[in-house]
Amino acid sequence: QVQLVESGGGLVQAGGSLRLSCAASGRTFSRYGMGWFRQAPGKEREFVAAISWSGGRTYLTDSVQGRFTISRDNAKNTVDLQMTSLKPEDTAVYYCAAGPWPSRDGMDYWGKGTLVTVSS
Repeated sequence: QVQLVESGGGLVQAGGSLRLSCAASGRTFSRYGMGWFRQAPGKEREFVAAISWSGGRTYLTDSVQGRFTISRDNAKNTVDLQMTSLKPEDTAVYYCAAGPWPSRDGMDYWGKGTLVTVSS
C-alpha cells in the first residue's frame, strides 16, 4: 500500500512558478514509477509527467516540456513537480499517482489532489 498526499498548489500569475510536492508513505514507494496528472474544470484528467522508480527516466507531455520538471527523492519518499512559465491553461487540480512504468496510465494509487490556479 502507498498513500500519497500532494501539497504546494495555490494561486499564481501567468509566467510565475510553483513547486508541487507529493509525500508518500509505505515501504514500497521506491518500487513504483510516479506520475503527475491534472484535471481542468470540465475536462478529463490528463497525464502531465512521469518518473521511473530510480529517477533515471522521465517523460513529460508535450504541452509542459521545457516548463515543468519532475524529480523524486526515494530517501524522503517524495516526488516533486517544478512548474515554471505557468499559463492560464495550466489551471487544474494536480494529482500524484504511483504505478508501473511508464506510469502514464493504469496507476495503482492516487492522491486527493492539489489545486493550481493561474491567473492571466
